[in-house]
Formats: sequence, structure tokens, C-alpha cells
Amino acid sequence: RAQRGSDLRYNMRVSLEEAFTGSQKTIQVPTSVTCDTCHGSGAEGGAEPVTCPTCNGMGKVRAQQGFFTIERTCHQCNGMGQIIKNPCKTCGGQGRVQKEKQLSVNIPEGVETGTRIRLAGEGEAGLRGGPNGDLYIFIEVKEHALFQRDGVHLFCRVPVSMPTAAMGGEIEVPTIDGGKARVKVPAGAQSGKQMRLRMKGMPALRSSNTGDMVIELAVETPVNLTSRQRDLLREFEKLSEENNPEGSSFFSKVKSFWDGMKG
Repeated sequence: RAQRGSDLRYNMRVSLEEAFTGSQKTIQVPTSVTCDTCHGSGAEGGAEPVTCPTCNGMGKVRAQQGFFTIERTCHQCNGMGQIIKNPCKTCGGQGRVQKEKQLSVNIPEGVETGTRIRLAGEGEAGLRGGPNGDLYIFIEVKEHALFQRDGVHLFCRVPVSMPTAAMGGEIEVPTIDGGKARVKVPAGAQSGKQMRLRMKGMPALRSSNTGDMVIELAVETPVNLTSRQRDLLREFEKLSEENNPEGSSFFSKVKSFWDGMKG
């Protein structure tokens, strides 16, 4: 009795760039394939299997134990329902042999971690000429050095100098397609400010939609200052006391808090 082959699972890791563009991958899958000698019948020289006399082709036998009837797999045909009197020497009567199969897999653009791709009929070969199982490719998208992904949207944290954040200006940011985009930083931008680049994110799987790219500013505090730079910053701090609204508001609240504790 022919039996369908088992389904197989293959875990595949792809880069974010490959998930963006889509790609073609060649994989090696250890599996069971149809025996070339007997063409899946399991019998030598084209002989036909015969019905198992023990189970009458059912693959199972029943035994009485007290009040109960127990059903077990037939020990003579191992549940196949048929017996091969002259089994194929290549496959031992199984109708299939172990082999590593090379397959080409199309990875569509927009795949995410957890995306499942089904390759029909590429699983294990069936027993005694049964149909093949399927192969399921499970995708894992690797983490990226620059971009974080949330569905179809990408996030990129970009360092910005203090002068640029204070006075405004333009910065250059990378895009997932390998290009660059120029972004205007408004004067007075603070760390954590986000700006959105429309249609610069990831394509949606099997859809014409495209996500956005969100730029998050990280204002850098200068380090390893020279004496001249320190003097200039001190002078700048004295001149800019009225230009720090958030800081002024905070310290005003602190003063009120302390006054309340005293009173």
C-alpha cells in the first residue's frame, strides 16, 4: 500500500538587503528520493507486491484482550498491507533511497522572520510509489548593522553634531537600496526627534505597498575638548541661558519644589 512521503522543514537565513530585493537561493536538502532501480515499487525486476495474508491488506491486526479489542500495526508487512517477496536490492524494498537534493528557491521581496515558503512535492518521496511530501522553507531575516525593522517600516538612528542640531542643516543618511538621502534637520532639534522618509522602507510581501524609513536623531556631545573649545562653550552657555526653554522650565519647577519643602 503506497504512503505519502513526509513533509520537510528547511530553515533559511537571509540578509535584510535580500529581503528588500528578493533573491534566488540554491540549497542542499537531505531527503528520501524515489529509487531509480525499482522506480518506487520496492520490488526487484518489476515484480508486483502481493497482499499481506496476515492483515488481508489492512496494515493492521486486531487482538482480543479480555473485554477489549486492541488494534496493532501488522508485524509481517509493517503496516503497508502488502508484502514484497523479491525486494529491490538498491532500496531494500522501500521504494526510496536517501540522497541530498539540490533545489533553487525563489525568495520574494518583503519576506520577514517567520515567513513560510511551500515547495509542493519537494519533501520526502512516498513509500512504494506514494506521492511526495512538501518542503517548507522557514525564513529568518538577520539583524542589520544600521537598520531596525518593524513590519514594512525601517528605523535608523543617525548621529548629529550639536551645531547642526542647534542651527539646523542637512545630513546624509543611508537607504536600504544602497543609496543615500539628504534630510533637513530643523533648528533646535533634540535627541530622539524622528523624521519620516516616505516609501523608503521595506516592500510588503506580495503587495505593491512600501513602508517608510524613520530617522531618529542622536545629538552628539563633543568629547576630548581643547582648552579653547572649553572656553568657547562656557561663553556660549552664559550667552544662551534664555535659549534653553526646557532646562529653564525644569529648574524653575525644582526651585518651586524646594521652596515648598521649606515652607
